[in-house]
Amino acid sequence: MSVDFMNPASFLLLLLIPLLYTFRKIKVFNQISLPLSFSDWNGWVFTWNDKFRKFVSLFAEILCLAGYVAIVIALAEPVVHHQERVYTSRGTDVMFVLDTSPSMAARDINGVTRIEAACSTIDKIVDANPGASYGLVVMGSQAAVVVPVTNDKETLKSRLETITIGLMGEGTAIGTGLSTAVYHMKSTVAKRKCIVLLTDGENNAGEIHPETACGLAIKNGIVLYTVGIGTKGTVPLEYVNPITGKNYSGYLDSNFDSTGLEQIAVAAGGRYYSVETVSAMNMALSSIIKKQDVVQSYYMKTIDEYYYQNVLAVAIVCFILAWIIKRIYLKEFM
Repeated sequence: MSVDFMNPASFLLLLLIPLLYTFRKIKVFNQISLPLSFSDWNGWVFTWNDKFRKFVSLFAEILCLAGYVAIVIALAEPVVHHQERVYTSRGTDVMFVLDTSPSMAARDINGVTRIEAACSTIDKIVDANPGASYGLVVMGSQAAVVVPVTNDKETLKSRLETITIGLMGEGTAIGTGLSTAVYHMKSTVAKRKCIVLLTDGENNAGEIHPETACGLAIKNGIVLYTVGIGTKGTVPLEYVNPITGKNYSGYLDSNFDSTGLEQIAVAAGGRYYSVETVSAMNMALSSIIKKQDVVQSYYMKTIDEYYYQNVLAVAIVCFILAWIIKRIYLKEFM
């Protein structure tokens, strides 16, 4: 990142500041003013008797000066140059399968719910690894593709914000979720494909067994990773059913058997991760993306961001604040 100015000659206007103060010092272009005040009068010639008001008056002058400097900078047309990678070859296709069953509302991952921790971690991973393509399947008693595998990271990130507990029912249909992901990935042309299942329970719904879905992944050359989320023991749980609007609150006995998740992950060329903290989840997903990473060709593209309007807005705010201080607080006629 670098900062540049399209019209640097405008900075010569800053020379007017010392020039004006020099002229005033030698009584040339001296400011003609007749300050009036309805408070704190201190004799024949007006001065502020209150030290705090002296400070406020000086602060108002500084705001006016800052406003002028901001206008000069705006006239110089500041621009920030960013370098961005533009990939010319396809990277790894990654499909996240996210459990939205009620148990994912348990608040035992660094003070947030399991589903919140999963969504925020996916968001960070997508930003940190822009070369891959990502998709999202949500899973409950049923499963559905929310975002097909795409390079449009912003669409995925925005949809993550809409995920709620109970969105796809109250069960955990792992086999259905995985087979849905396989079905939508099998026709893509990426060199590497992987599915990342994030869940906190065992398969208890759906008509497709997880092992059957695992076989489909193997047949289509898709690597499978499973991530078991949550701590063991009694954990607090609270959520609102999105269909009925009913509020559920209580405690969950968290202690599921991860054997099945481990078996299908190993069988499909991946591995199982158990995570109990946000940092552990971040490390797990980062490790998965790194293992499935492929060499991509790319070129660097320069993106320019212009800040003329932003700096001008700062100038306007400075002048407004100075006017408020002088006219309303100090009660000076400007």
